[in-house]
Amino acid sequence: MVKRKNHSKSAHGGGKAWAGRFREQTDPFVEAFTKSVTIDSRLYGEDIVGSIGHCKTLEKARILTRAETRTIVRGLESVKREFDRGQFVFSPQDEDIHMAIERRLTELIGPLGGKLHTGRSRNDQVALDIRMYLRTQLDELHEQLAGFQRVLVAKAGANRSLIMPGYTHLQRAQPVLFAHHVLAYVEMFERDKGRLRDARGRLNVMPLGSGALAGTNYPVNRRYTAELLEFPAVTQNSMDAVSDRDFMIEVASALSIVMMHLSRLSEELIVWASQEFQFIDLPDAFCTGSSMMPQKKNPDVPELVRGKTGRVYGHLVNLLTLLKALPLSYNRDLQEDKAALFDALDTVRASLQVMTELMRRLKVSGEAMMRALQGGGLLATELADYLVMRGVPFREAHGITGRIVRAALDQGRDVTELSLEELRVFCEQIDKSVFSWLTPIAAIDHKGQIGATARERVERRIKDLERLLS
Repeated sequence: MVKRKNHSKSAHGGGKAWAGRFREQTDPFVEAFTKSVTIDSRLYGEDIVGSIGHCKTLEKARILTRAETRTIVRGLESVKREFDRGQFVFSPQDEDIHMAIERRLTELIGPLGGKLHTGRSRNDQVALDIRMYLRTQLDELHEQLAGFQRVLVAKAGANRSLIMPGYTHLQRAQPVLFAHHVLAYVEMFERDKGRLRDARGRLNVMPLGSGALAGTNYPVNRRYTAELLEFPAVTQNSMDAVSDRDFMIEVASALSIVMMHLSRLSEELIVWASQEFQFIDLPDAFCTGSSMMPQKKNPDVPELVRGKTGRVYGHLVNLLTLLKALPLSYNRDLQEDKAALFDALDTVRASLQVMTELMRRLKVSGEAMMRALQGGGLLATELADYLVMRGVPFREAHGITGRIVRAALDQGRDVTELSLEELRVFCEQIDKSVFSWLTPIAAIDHKGQIGATARERVERRIKDLERLLS
């Protein structure tokens, strides 16, 4: 846990790095209002790694000696150990994580610490830190999504023989394999991974060396710095580099889509767990009861995931609005970018973690799904397609089937309960072979195209995904 300590303020702005310009100390209310260290302190690792890279670049440019570089690097490594061990003590003067680290470095190694910021602004420093932080976060989130996919594929494989109603407009439509339904979400999360990879590629460009907005007067080799910090490219316009937050918006957009997919799955789990459906049984450890009604088992986890989706959407709108009409180059408004980004990341990762374990322990009721396949004209499309195979034009077959469905409903029966003679009243091309079409298994297996719900196709896709995700 980080600690805080008091320092006496100097006569010039409380000992700030920029205090020389000012006659008055910063007002305490302004001090509190403008601080960001409680938000950006999670960037300490990236800030120190970036500072070490900058220090070595200054040595290469002969601005620092080798001995000075060694001393500064050792000091930065000591500061990092304090953070890692929870021993770092913040000062009230620390506006942000960058100044906190520089202040502590100077305490450890003396005035030499003041040389570290040569040729660098907090504008390009924070732009670097966020990009480095996001690289790690997106890599970890990518793997977290893959882990969730593996659980979904395993759930599909364990229930590969179950058939359920597929829905459109939340009305029973056609039979599908439960595994096929679950694998639809695997495809969604695969696209999410692709968006994260794309976003990572675009943010993986190094801004350090852009200075406050115009570059730097020192002969620093930016490509050398990029190589040290594992960036494949450097930014090409210093004004854009320090004010660009497109990459954060892109990440927030990708995170919003991940949450949208989690919310869709959550909605289905909530519906399926209801007494009206009973398709699934959520694990007790992921539900709560009612303070008043003893019989209740509430699907709190998927409900909260569904609710937190709006929170992540809000962070995307926050970032978009923050950048709207913001003139070049850096403006203090941009200090507000990190709270939105960090909370969006934290919310998505927590939601994925809890949903992964919930899906791992989810129980599926094949009996309830089979009951739901009875009645409702679920095989009407199969009858229409049967007529087409017998030479009836589709529009005519559709109309004939509609009249058959209407007649069955009027009698309180299902299409599959009508006799051959009753069916032939509507179309003479119908013969006894029709009954081989009017079963859930036949409805499933007739759909053998790539991407369809036939058992063979779904089985093949399960195996492909197992290899892809292994």
